[in-house]
Amino acid sequence: MDYNDAPLWQGREKHHRAAIDAALEAGVKHIYYTSLAFSSTSTAGVMRAHLRTESYLHDLETEGKVKITIVREGLYSEGWPVAFGYYDLKDDTRKEIVVAGDGGLSFTSIADICFGTAKVIAGSGEYWSGKTVHISQRKAWTLQDIAKIVSKVKGQDVQVKVVSRKEFDDYYIGRGIDRGQVEWWSSAYDGIKNGECDIDDPTLEEFLKEAGRRPEPLEPTIEKMLS
Repeated sequence: MDYNDAPLWQGREKHHRAAIDAALEAGVKHIYYTSLAFSSTSTAGVMRAHLRTESYLHDLETEGKVKITIVREGLYSEGWPVAFGYYDLKDDTRKEIVVAGDGGLSFTSIADICFGTAKVIAGSGEYWSGKTVHISQRKAWTLQDIAKIVSKVKGQDVQVKVVSRKEFDDYYIGRGIDRGQVEWWSSAYDGIKNGECDIDDPTLEEFLKEAGRRPEPLEPTIEKMLS
């Protein structure tokens, strides 16, 4: 993993580069890279390896070695418990969830993301070459919104408490979560506060509309996971 600010090519991107180099050696002419829907200037630890990989791909593209398409996939709806204070689906009795920031998150179901990514890959390579596209629905939920949904499902009031990153880190390390993992994730809250996860790209919704579908909202996912 790329916890603890891993040096360049020592985090997850080390494996990404190995796969890319192997693809080039095998004669691949167009690489589609599935990244994450944070911004290009994000300081979030979860985005670090993706940005390093994207930069490497852009260099290869500039050198004329390969065509590339960057597919920034939205935050998985199924991953909401991590953003919501490492929420324990079975045994969490907390009435106050500690987070290090709040803002809109365009949570998108894995099924919808897979559909959208497949549409890009199966589409015109010439059209998508050189593009960065977000595969995410445009509706966003805040952590406060999630607290209301959880409260409704569990039949008890659950609130969000926004604290500093240091307070967040200390709190969850104190709950037994690995320091590297906590600090790696807590940096994402800066991006969340700055609107990096509130996506405004119509691509996925257009794909789904063509198929007679709409994006799956977050509420049913939370209800199912808590049932």
